[in-house]
Amino acid sequence: MRNIILLISAAAFLQACSAHSSEKKSLVTEENIPVKLLPIAGDTNVHIITASGLLSTEDEARLSFKIGGVIESITVKEGDKVRKGQLLATLKSTEIAAQVQQVNLSLEKAQRDYQRAQNLYKDSVATLEQLQNAKTGVEVARQNLQQVSFNEQYSRIYAPADGFIVKKTGNAGELATSGTPVLVMNASSRASKWILKAGLSDQEWAAVQTGNKATVTADAFPGKSFNAVVSKKALAADAASGSFTIELQVDFGKEQPAVGLFGAAAITPSGSSVGFSIPYEALLEANGNKGFVFVSDDRRTVKKVAVTIASFNNNVLYIADGLQGHAFVVSAGSPYLANNSIISPQQ
Repeated sequence: MRNIILLISAAAFLQACSAHSSEKKSLVTEENIPVKLLPIAGDTNVHIITASGLLSTEDEARLSFKIGGVIESITVKEGDKVRKGQLLATLKSTEIAAQVQQVNLSLEKAQRDYQRAQNLYKDSVATLEQLQNAKTGVEVARQNLQQVSFNEQYSRIYAPADGFIVKKTGNAGELATSGTPVLVMNASSRASKWILKAGLSDQEWAAVQTGNKATVTADAFPGKSFNAVVSKKALAADAASGSFTIELQVDFGKEQPAVGLFGAAAITPSGSSVGFSIPYEALLEANGNKGFVFVSDDRRTVKKVAVTIASFNNNVLYIADGLQGHAFVVSAGSPYLANNSIISPQQ
């Protein structure tokens, strides 16, 4: 009987020891979840916006004929360099020359009528009113001649400045209507103001303001960057691309660029927000601008908190909200954690 009691006592003792060992082992396992902690510090989010586009000049001219007619010739093509005063396009002169001749004949007749009225008035045959009407007829004919002569002058298109032909919308033999652009050119000189036209998304367009500073690079000038400033924002999206166009005025200094060169811009928005910066690896999951991270205040336990993501740059996340009042963020080891897990910070 005594042996049975001793065996039962020994079994109970071994079971208790096993349970204690298992509990201790479980506790050790929880305490040994290795993680890396980083101090949470405030940061200013300056989100650089990148964009690209083609260089042009601010002085863009859409050249057209003053009157309608059949195009006789266009002496340039797209990409050609032109000089100020160079003849670019002409209309067939048959119709406008006939109008000039017709008005000249009308002026000659009006002058003869006026001379006749003067003679008759001297002989008291014509009245003063008739003389005045004849004189008015001469003035009207002269004004008509001035008008058609002006139209004849603008039946030819001359380059208003040195520059490049950007676009040609007409060809010889086509009918050109009054005021419809036939050629588009950009002035190009050292005094010209160069601009970079680039497209932005809705969010980027909202962040950028006129006056924001930027830097521009171009493949034509390797290793060089140029200062720029946002000079204009479009108030409507481009129908083809859906993006919003902005213009940056670029200072090329002593360099002489060309119309159509490709350029890339890095824009610094003026609106910076104060928040927190954490490594990208600290983020557990994200949906839009919402996400989750593990934080620790005592270096012993962790807590899962929701955060609002402002932006990211390379491997850094900028957090706008959610980390206030917390001391550390878990930067490594997050997949093995749960809420209130016991941690072992590693160096």
